[in-house]
Amino acid sequence: MYAETSKTVFAKASKIQLLICDIDGVFSDGRIYLGNDGEELKAFHTKDGFGIKSLINSGVQVAVITGRNSKIVENRMKSLTVQHIYQGQEDKIVAFNTLKEALSLNNDEIAYIGDDSPDLPVMELVGFAVATNDAHPLVKRIADYKTTMLGGFGAVRELTDLIMLSQDKPLSHSGTSS
Repeated sequence: MYAETSKTVFAKASKIQLLICDIDGVFSDGRIYLGNDGEELKAFHTKDGFGIKSLINSGVQVAVITGRNSKIVENRMKSLTVQHIYQGQEDKIVAFNTLKEALSLNNDEIAYIGDDSPDLPVMELVGFAVATNDAHPLVKRIADYKTTMLGGFGAVRELTDLIMLSQDKPLSHSGTSS
């Protein structure tokens, strides 16, 4: 749909029961806006939000693991009905292992989308590792799939569409808002 996809990538995506996302550089463009009074702002794309809600409605679970703590992230993820929110995770493997055990999944059933070196340890373990188009070269090197879209500008939606297509699930759900 977005780019030619190999049978191997499609096969990996078809097994996914949990999508784990980084936040900065994936859901957002990686920039953090700071106001004079210390207020932090981030921009999130509605296409990504629609993709997440559609994926969840199709039966695939979604989690976020991020190194930063942000009320903005908590609010946005809750509005998208994401149930698994791990913030302040310097070592993302801890949250990954907690999720994997709690949901009784194996690595092949988990996808991860990231953009920078803190994402590498988890990306090396999952069954389907995805890098945003503008990810660091080390992340792109180990990714099974590289999005055509940039982080914060539809990369998450591209991945949710790919997972749903590989699992023969409809891409749109009426009544789903982002």
